[in-house]
Amino acid sequence: MAKSRDVIIEFLPCGAYVKVSAIDVATGIEASIVGDPLRGEAALEDLAMKKLDYVMDRRRAGRGGGKSGSARPQTPSRRKGLYV
Repeated sequence: MAKSRDVIIEFLPCGAYVKVSAIDVATGIEASIVGDPLRGEAALEDLAMKKLDYVMDRRRAGRGGGKSGSARPQTPSRRKGLYV
C-alpha cells in the first residue's frame, strides 16, 4: 500500500490549454504539465502526480538537476558569435 503524502495541485487555464502543477508539501519539489482541458481534471491531475513521482525519484537517485543544481558539469558552447 502506498504511503499518503500532502500534495498541492494547481490548475492554471491558459487559453486552449491548462497548466497543472503538483507540489510536494514536505520537500517543496514541483512538477508541471501542460494539457488539454477537455481531458478532464482527474486525468490531468494523475499525469501531474506521475511526473512529480518521476522528478522525486530522480532527485533521490542523484540525477535530478533542476533549480538545486545539476551533477552534470557545464560545457562551453561550440557556437561562434558574440555573447552579451
